Amino acid sequence: MEAAHVSLLRWLRRQLRQPSPIRERLEAAIENDDPGEVRRLVAQLPFNDGQQRNVDQLLGAWERTLAPGSPDTGR
Repeated sequence: MEAAHVSLLRWLRRQLRQPSPIRERLEAAIENDDPGEVRRLVAQLPFNDGQQRNVDQLLGAWERTLAPGSPDTGR
């Protein structure tokens, strides 16, 4: 699992302390390399501006690892 995945999962688990259907869907989307689905789900959550900026930064880092030619993926 990429470092960006781990950071995102840890952050979301801290923010969403209680297991819930949306948290489970977020975790599944992360496991399945689907940042678009994660963005869609996160948009439904009542994060404050700071939290939203943080998750956007984590998602951006993850998306960069998925980009063709990324040194992390070798694509």
